[in-house]
Amino acid sequence: METADLLKKVRKIEIKTKGLSSHLFSGEYHSAFKGRGMSFSEVRDYHYGDDVRNIDWNVTARTGRPHVKVFEEERELTVMLLIDVSGSSMFGSISATKKEILTEISAVLAFSAINNNDKVGVLFFSDHVERYIPPKKGRKHILRIIRELLDFEASGRKTDLSEAFQFFNNVLKKKSIVFVLSDFATKDYERALRIVARKHDLIGLQLTDPREEKIPNVGLIQAEDPETGKIQWMDTSSSGLRKKYEEVFQGYQQYFKSTFLKSGAEVVQIKTNASYVNALLKFFQKRAGI
Repeated sequence: METADLLKKVRKIEIKTKGLSSHLFSGEYHSAFKGRGMSFSEVRDYHYGDDVRNIDWNVTARTGRPHVKVFEEERELTVMLLIDVSGSSMFGSISATKKEILTEISAVLAFSAINNNDKVGVLFFSDHVERYIPPKKGRKHILRIIRELLDFEASGRKTDLSEAFQFFNNVLKKKSIVFVLSDFATKDYERALRIVARKHDLIGLQLTDPREEKIPNVGLIQAEDPETGKIQWMDTSSSGLRKKYEEVFQGYQQYFKSTFLKSGAEVVQIKTNASYVNALLKFFQKRAGI
């Protein structure tokens, strides 16, 4: 992508997603993800109704008036975005590809995080770890992430979640909020996922396209597997072939949901033809108990 075109796209996404994170998600994000604990802030005069357990007896004795300690939430968190950049992320049959929507969702999450003074890092993965951007704060850092998302070309086409989880677990020791953004068209990552979920606050955000759910009966077609590049003819008039395709798709769906929930992680499922804004709001509000 030409530099000028890339900068225009980055700016367009920044305007849209920064507005969403500021006006829609700011309070919900803060409520959904609590800080590390409470830290001492100041001492003030005791007011009726204050918790007597917070009385600062030293200051009270010195001044002759009751004083209480005030505590505030330690807000700084680390948010990691593990983003699937495999071949299937380029699929999109209605208004946008999965990659385009994942880019917007990632930007919304990133801006929501820095609005709350949290750090944000990114890990791109396919069948191997493509790129790792360590957690940092600030608008410039988020814009770099958006540029990478828009312009990054993966060297791998397949998906290996186990590899991504293992790498992440080795490089980030501090407890973090981890969003995994993928279509999860893969299996055999349960063990690696459990290890990450034991230490981190893990959320699987699955994005799928309605045309992936089933093959329409349109006769003989030529189809390409986005994760292998293999092109073959398919007779979509065959009910057996259509049924097998649907079973494979549903198998991935069920494996993703059951594996994440069993490990104690959370799941958010979004379709490319639906509003990701509503899905994220619902998720944040559910976590906040709203």
